[in-house]
Amino acid sequence: MASFLQRFKVEWCKPSELRKRGIVGMNHRNSHYIARYNRRELYPRVDDKLKTKLLAKEFGLNVPELYGVVTNQSGVKKLAKIVGDHQQFVIKPSQGSAGKGILVITGREAETFIKPSGGRLDHGDLRRHVSNTLSGLYSLGGKHDKAMIEYAIQFSDAFDGFSYQGVPDIRVIVFQGYPVMAMMRLSTAASDGKANLHQGAVGVGIDLITGKARSAVQFNRPVLKHPDTGRDLRELVVPQWDKLIHLASQCYEMTELGYLGADIVLDKNLGPLILELNARPGLAIQVANNAGLLDRLEAIESISRKDRILSTAESRVAFAQQRFA
Repeated sequence: MASFLQRFKVEWCKPSELRKRGIVGMNHRNSHYIARYNRRELYPRVDDKLKTKLLAKEFGLNVPELYGVVTNQSGVKKLAKIVGDHQQFVIKPSQGSAGKGILVITGREAETFIKPSGGRLDHGDLRRHVSNTLSGLYSLGGKHDKAMIEYAIQFSDAFDGFSYQGVPDIRVIVFQGYPVMAMMRLSTAASDGKANLHQGAVGVGIDLITGKARSAVQFNRPVLKHPDTGRDLRELVVPQWDKLIHLASQCYEMTELGYLGADIVLDKNLGPLILELNARPGLAIQVANNAGLLDRLEAIESISRKDRILSTAESRVAFAQQRFA
């Protein structure tokens, strides 16, 4: 217990202490990394989840299967045909954020659809949700959107007790193709089953070599156990870690974004799948790991341009595991 908590020896710091610890602030992230390494014309590759999914398929990277897309109000009537006989599925806005508008169906009784909470919906409810999605209710800036209907993740049994009513995901910060820091986001009752740290999900810093938990926080405070299930977070180990971190690294070639967040889920049958990508990943990952990003990002910038261009996902992961674990 001591070593797990010892990583949080300093909970509150002065600005000078934060700089000493290599913490990257939002202004620094925006001006030095996002503005410098992410070209604006590439943003649609990650801001539009449908484009991300199609691009990933083109590059042979694994994503949840797409059952269908509704692009306009007249297409809502096709929803029942898209859903078909699927017992479990997800309806997701193509340009949503922070988990808004994601409707998960985990069971079905005839024409009744069951949510993880046990709530029940009928076809009319689903059509209404899709119609709201198309009108931009859940999209960034309220823009007209598309509704994606896709495979519902069957999360690994290894995560039993580590999440409450939601699918845990792994966020990996990838800089110039090198994975530099990772955390797992565990949904809670406070986060309403969403893997969003600002809403109360638990963030668990993950060791880049082993995939084991190294520290954990909720509401920026260190925690040892999941607040709802009581599961000891020190026991968390991400299975298929090498495969997962390689998949994150490969997102660099796919998007050409120099600084990105790769959100990956582990399906118990299909292994690691890309859930979504982010051109402006948040900085809470530093809190979950109780470590700053700056030294790691500067280490990548010190690599020669030739070596970075000639690197492969395998060599980048090996470099990161040697330097940043």
